[in-house]
Amino acid sequence: MGKREFTEASVDATLADLESALGHSFAKRALLVRALTHSSLANEQAMAERATESKAVEAVVGDNERLEFLGDAVLGLVVAEALFGSHPEWQEGELTRVRAQLVSRKHMAEVAKDIELGSYLRLSKGEERVGLRSKSTVLSNGMEAVLGALFLDGGLEPVRRFAREYVIGEAVEHLAEELRSGAALGNFKSALQEHLQAERAGIPVYRLKSESGPDHRKRFMVEVRLRSSESEPGRPLARGIGSTKKLAEQDAARLALERLRAVGSENRAEEAGEESAEEITAISAHGSGELEAE
Repeated sequence: MGKREFTEASVDATLADLESALGHSFAKRALLVRALTHSSLANEQAMAERATESKAVEAVVGDNERLEFLGDAVLGLVVAEALFGSHPEWQEGELTRVRAQLVSRKHMAEVAKDIELGSYLRLSKGEERVGLRSKSTVLSNGMEAVLGALFLDGGLEPVRRFAREYVIGEAVEHLAEELRSGAALGNFKSALQEHLQAERAGIPVYRLKSESGPDHRKRFMVEVRLRSSESEPGRPLARGIGSTKKLAEQDAARLALERLRAVGSENRAEEAGEESAEEITAISAHGSGELEAE
């Protein structure tokens, strides 16, 4: 993912394509620049300014974390509003589950990729080297910050337009189909439990493995194990990461479910291959018998 250069002379041209994707021309361009500025760069600029005591250092505009907070709230509102109007048949639980999927970090990272947001992000040199530009968490956070800036500059309407096209779009119909089919729809812990019960394989057990980060930005790692009896610790299935223990558990359950289903598909394919081989052998033997009889 390429990096777009921000200079005083080129900032307007650099942001023009992004504004086109957002469907909004910013009256206050500084809002958009701030939304694209990762905390690593803001800290790097602040340290450079203090060290040189010179205004020659690029102006410190602050990072995008406050805008991310605002954008998250605004996004939740416009998505809830859209779902409420378009699906009067859904009850509170269904609306909540679909909204959670649409505003999830995973989905918002995909939205960010659709508009190539990563190429516009402003990162420190250190974070640039380690590839932070393409990380899902950074992309989703940046997308929320941009939506916060969009709201401050133009109100709810441009956020609504963007959400209808990129956030909701066709995704809501796929989620609606999952609801109709009775799928867990994001409740991966329930789906994993049901899968294991159907296979009579045991029960999932979740354990917190680690936590990191400051209080306002915690990251939890949870491991899910398969326990078939009370006397054993259970074999590990997957590990998940999230900003809360519950989200980390859901992530672990999701990964475990994907792996179990993949293994199940492989086993079914092997069984089908074995059955086909047996049928061929039986047919060949039957054919030989007929020839001998003749």
